[in-house]
Amino acid sequence: MTDRILIWGAGAIGGTMGAYVARAGAEITFVDIAADHVAAIRDDGLRITGPIENFAIAAPAFVPAEIAGTWDQIWLAVKAHHTEEACHAIAPHLAPDGYVLSLQNGLCENIIAGIVGRARTVGAFVNFSADWIAPGEIMFGGRGAVVLGELDGRITPRLETLHARLLAFEPHAIMTDDIWSYLWGKLGYGAMLFAQALGQAGIADCLARPDLLVLWRRLAAEALAVAVAEGVTPRGFNGYDPAAFAPGATEAQSAASVAAMVAFSRPNAKTHSGVWRDLAIRRRRTEVDVQIAPIVTTGARHGIACPTIERLVTQIHEVEAGTRPMTDDNLLELLHP
Repeated sequence: MTDRILIWGAGAIGGTMGAYVARAGAEITFVDIAADHVAAIRDDGLRITGPIENFAIAAPAFVPAEIAGTWDQIWLAVKAHHTEEACHAIAPHLAPDGYVLSLQNGLCENIIAGIVGRARTVGAFVNFSADWIAPGEIMFGGRGAVVLGELDGRITPRLETLHARLLAFEPHAIMTDDIWSYLWGKLGYGAMLFAQALGQAGIADCLARPDLLVLWRRLAAEALAVAVAEGVTPRGFNGYDPAAFAPGATEAQSAASVAAMVAFSRPNAKTHSGVWRDLAIRRRRTEVDVQIAPIVTTGARHGIACPTIERLVTQIHEVEAGTRPMTDDNLLELLHP
């Protein structure tokens, strides 16, 4: 593998990680659908701002129609619901022995593998905090877990090379032989973030509400039950402990995990989830249908009902459509429909 990397999606995740590995010496090329963002990167470079570091890097950037050539490493960092479209656009630019790395929320690895092939797909779990602020500027708000894994669980030379490269971004990045355990683990936590996005309170303040502990327990428990039915034991990260929401877990155990999540989120410069920003700031569709809704449909295949997550998906759709206001009362309605 060479140090040539094509990053498809130069937003919060792809832009931040790309800037760091570019600064460390990799030859990064960005692709993004936002023409003004691409133009800003071309003209003035990509700026990383915020409490972690402030710096800028120069790198070529293109909109999809302009890109030419092939790469053996393509890092995919588009929103989950754009995965299929992006993969079809990526396929002609992926070398026969290359791979696509998914830097996304949800189970996008399955979508990618269905288009470019399972052997040419690498999984990743990322939980750091970043926001697209303006064309050419991304705010890196807080560090978080970064985990890399082959879909079949092997620790391969390409995985080791990729891990060594990403240490330039996250010194505590790890490799795993079970990437699915992290991806399913984040689905439970992700359901909580989608719920937070229905109101106005930030992540820490929302999670800390004592009257919502029952909601966090229900959301995590439903996601966990489906994961277990799929043969996966979800793993925790950054305060989120799936075992604290499993059958038999006490309210005190759940409260301790929520408190740990609050402690992790409280100092973060990114106060609200990306889902909240999609709805409140950028006024665009969220990832709900590809990230959270599959918990419900997968559960149905196993005869497992997920009524709280199903209501959550419905409420997100209503906010997207403009028929439901974003208020903190929405979260109570999830508990008491």
